[in-house]
Amino acid sequence: MPHSILVALDQGTTSSRAVVFDTEGRVLASHSIEFKQHYPQPGWVEHDPEDILSSQIAALQAAVKLSGVDVGDIAAIGITNQRETTLLWDKDTGACVHNAIVWQCRRTAPYVERLIADGRAEMIRQKTGLVPDAYFSGTKLAWLLDTLRLRERAARGELCFGTVDSFLAWHLVEGRPHVTDATNAGRTMLFNIHTQQWDDDLLSMLDIPRTLLPDVVDTAQIIGDLRTDILGRPIPVAALAGDQHASLFGQACFEKGMVKNTYGTGCFMLMNTGDVAAESHNGLLTTMAWRLDGQPTYALEGSVFMGGATVQWLRDEMKMINSSAETEQIAQSVPDTAGVFLVPAFTGLGAPYWDMYSRGTIVGMTRGTGRAHIVRAALEAIAYQSADLFNAMAADCGSRPPRMQVDGGASANGFLMQFQSDILGVPVIRPVVLETTALGVALLAGLGVGLYGSKEEAAHMVKPDLTFTPNMSEYHRGLAMYGWHRAVERAKGWVEP
Repeated sequence: MPHSILVALDQGTTSSRAVVFDTEGRVLASHSIEFKQHYPQPGWVEHDPEDILSSQIAALQAAVKLSGVDVGDIAAIGITNQRETTLLWDKDTGACVHNAIVWQCRRTAPYVERLIADGRAEMIRQKTGLVPDAYFSGTKLAWLLDTLRLRERAARGELCFGTVDSFLAWHLVEGRPHVTDATNAGRTMLFNIHTQQWDDDLLSMLDIPRTLLPDVVDTAQIIGDLRTDILGRPIPVAALAGDQHASLFGQACFEKGMVKNTYGTGCFMLMNTGDVAAESHNGLLTTMAWRLDGQPTYALEGSVFMGGATVQWLRDEMKMINSSAETEQIAQSVPDTAGVFLVPAFTGLGAPYWDMYSRGTIVGMTRGTGRAHIVRAALEAIAYQSADLFNAMAADCGSRPPRMQVDGGASANGFLMQFQSDILGVPVIRPVVLETTALGVALLAGLGVGLYGSKEEAAHMVKPDLTFTPNMSEYHRGLAMYGWHRAVERAKGWVEP
């Protein structure tokens, strides 16, 4: 069948990946390239934009070659990306004026404090669904304009701002379109999710010139053709989506109340709330799910900043493990953590706490505490943080979701998934394709070029694989969560504002 292949570009926080799918949702090939993380100061995180771009192009070329498919059979490409990461580049040359400021970076905490002190928090929440936090792009962009003294150049229209989707679209697509989609725009703290427009009040608040901003397009929409020098022919680029929104789509969470959790560098839990931008009273964000044919679908979202990154920390900084795959066996080598809790608040705490000044903490250690206890506590911490999000969603919607769908690299860890089900008290369902972020944007691209007639038709490509069912008593679940919350209290507010 000609034009029956879909390709996802999945540009993540620690690697750039490309995945080649057939229209049945089967993975034909994938290739991933890790790139360097830069930490110029404590709490600061940057990427070299050239690393982002070159690794993504190389991953795409390698994945297509590995798949053995004829380039002429590729129907469409979708781009999904780490969100909130902020880039600013020269409109003529495409060269960035600074390294990308990564979503994890906390350098703009003082900007956020000023916004809160100026009484802007409620306006931000009402218009964007977000809470004021250094996580989002708006203050990162303001920092770049201020620190590099670029406000005059920005006002003259010489610069382009974008999140990673926008940066890749500009550099990979013929004609250099300056676009972003509604899911990524909704994470900037500059976009009104109700009007679906960049908002004058929000722009004024941070003194952001409108000339910097990309056009906002639908999540599934042809924005142009891939440059011919990359794969040898023009191919429609037909979807842009923030990684968590792509994952929600890739899990076929199309019905109101359906929940998914992605275990990547961070953990991100989204619940579809339909055409209602539901307001959270429990520390969650209101965000876009996607926008199709101009119609927005909304979601509640909770973000855990340190998910798989906690395991990377065990590997890279602590040298406790050689690979992530080892953690399952190590964790199972002890019956429990012997009272140890690890709170991985290395870059602050996300939802539902939103504490920029908390820091990583290990509590409950004794002379008998060993490597296995700490490794197990690190995995359990990922599940505890996710349980906080799930419980907040249950409180917001007034009922407990009956199940949770999971994906992402760390969902391959059987110990973690079983403990997650135990601590939630509901089944956890893992699909055949764990990389549902890539699958989701591939399906969106298929929708964008008319390969699928509807999102429901695309959903037939999403197949469950394994269900983990809870076997922990309510008493022990409550005891475990009580210990976790005591540990979190000790991590809060560690750094002086």
